[in-house]
Amino acid sequence: MTIRFRLTVWMIGIILAANSILALITALHVGNVLIDEVQTRVRLDLNSARRVYNDYLEAVERNLRSFYVQQAVETQDLAQLHQNLNEVYDALEIPLDVLSFVGTDGAVIYRAHNPDVRGDNVLNNPIIAGALKHAETMSGTIIVSQDELARENRQLAQQAFMKIQDTPAALPIQKAVELNGMMIAAAAPVRNRQGNGEVKGVLYGAILLNRRYDIVDSIRDEVFQSHTHDGKDVGMATIFQSDLRISTNVPTKDGKRAIGTRLSSEVYEQVLNKGEIWAKRAFVVNDWYITAYGPIRDPSGQIIGALYVGVLEKPYLQIRNLIVVFFLVTVAVITLISLFVLGLATKQILKPIGPIIRMAHQVIDGDLSARVKEKPTGEMGDLCKVINQMADAVRQREEQLKQTTRQQIGQSEKLASIGRLAAGIAHEINNPLTGVLTFAHLLRQNENFSSQDRQDLDVIIQETTRVREIVRGLLDFARESPSMREPLNFNDVIEQTLKLVRSQKEFREVQIQQNLDPSIPPVKADKNQLQQVLLNLCLNACEAMQNGGDLTITTQSHQDGYVAVLISDTGCGIAAEDQEKIFDPFYTTKPVGKGTGLGLSVSYGIIQSHGGDIDVESRIGEGTTFKIVLPQSE
Repeated sequence: MTIRFRLTVWMIGIILAANSILALITALHVGNVLIDEVQTRVRLDLNSARRVYNDYLEAVERNLRSFYVQQAVETQDLAQLHQNLNEVYDALEIPLDVLSFVGTDGAVIYRAHNPDVRGDNVLNNPIIAGALKHAETMSGTIIVSQDELARENRQLAQQAFMKIQDTPAALPIQKAVELNGMMIAAAAPVRNRQGNGEVKGVLYGAILLNRRYDIVDSIRDEVFQSHTHDGKDVGMATIFQSDLRISTNVPTKDGKRAIGTRLSSEVYEQVLNKGEIWAKRAFVVNDWYITAYGPIRDPSGQIIGALYVGVLEKPYLQIRNLIVVFFLVTVAVITLISLFVLGLATKQILKPIGPIIRMAHQVIDGDLSARVKEKPTGEMGDLCKVINQMADAVRQREEQLKQTTRQQIGQSEKLASIGRLAAGIAHEINNPLTGVLTFAHLLRQNENFSSQDRQDLDVIIQETTRVREIVRGLLDFARESPSMREPLNFNDVIEQTLKLVRSQKEFREVQIQQNLDPSIPPVKADKNQLQQVLLNLCLNACEAMQNGGDLTITTQSHQDGYVAVLISDTGCGIAAEDQEKIFDPFYTTKPVGKGTGLGLSVSYGIIQSHGGDIDVESRIGEGTTFKIVLPQSE
């Protein structure tokens, strides 16, 4: 794959990944923010709904406290009282389901809607009892029994009667119908205006909330302003008696009001048991709503019901989806434009790559004069400049390599000639040495010699033998033979190599120490090549110790089936910047004429060809250690 293709793929991947993550995070965030904002608004709408609910309660109080109403009940004549209360009822701000006059003893003096039933005591009604006790207007929401409703008006008992519908998420319940009703009621004391203002009784009025829809519809119209979606009202309101819907504009599937359905157990626990606000999305009857529920308490503070407001979730989800789709389309369009611009920019930026590749092929084919003609600005221009400089350097190095090769070939030929001459001289020396050694042994057997003579002959034999071994080792090392790898004892190869170096005058001031492990396994190698490596490293170590020192050769079994040889000296050491280059061909730190820079390179190649490795550790002024690692023979 081309760099242009890979760069394009990477940039496309990065842009797509970044934009996708951005789009996903933004879409989720926008959706959550929108729904949270709607939920907050619904939570505030619950306060508005409670205000509308309280307005109805206050309206009942205002009706009962009005001068006209107070004046209508001052008479104790039942016929006159009936006429007056009927006139009051027709003039009320809102119609009351209950309008009664109660005496100070708690007995009902007159019921406007059921005048035939009177005289019963109603002090069990907390509103009436509170107004009589404190001689002030009392109001609130109360639960009224079926019997009390029937005494006020039989139609109220029928209106309160409600079959309880099975609701899947609601708490289990034993009863199948609800007989009691929930009312918002008020009681205002009636005082004697002619005397000392003594309380003559209380005027009691109430509205039955069961199946009365003007309150919930007023909440819907005032709070949600009758907004609709697909023909359905967006905002809904409900009044619960305990957990039972007794007044609502939430529709069922057939379009009727969902009277008789119940609260879910989760809402019941938080609102009716704990008395807290519950504000979350919820499935109400047959659709998802964003809802808020709040408790309704009686005058004693006991929770007797709940007030609910909610809005359809669907229109807000559609708004959220439209925002998300718009954002995703915008991101997609911007991404495509970015990719197009990126493609043009990549093509323009990588335009010099073509000439560089063509120039590289020309150099590979042998045309070292090839150069990049284009000179763009920026990093690509620097790259073209460096490529041309590299080509110049390769050309110069090629010329130097040719010149050095010619010199090395000449030097190799001279060394080969000297080697052949040395081999001939070694043969010539070896023959008289053999004669000297033979006659020395014969003379050693003469019994007429003194002990001093015998000692002198032993010295002759010892030194002559040492010279013969040196010559023999030199002949073996110089003899041309094909590479033959065989199991070798590295210790023996080291011993034979040291016999050669010990005879050199350069090693007279060098102390050679051997730490050879006799238990090392054999290695499969070419003997002459290993001797060449060891001899080269020993000569380098000697040259590094101009004033003498210690040369230590150590063998040891290495991990994973390898044999290690460490050649350490106490010489001048190698600089850190040179350690990375000493195995490069023709690299040398020796003065001109003292080295070719090929010894370590050849040694490195020999060890690598044997499947091993060679490494160096050195410190200036402390010495150098070369470590050779070879695999053991199978």
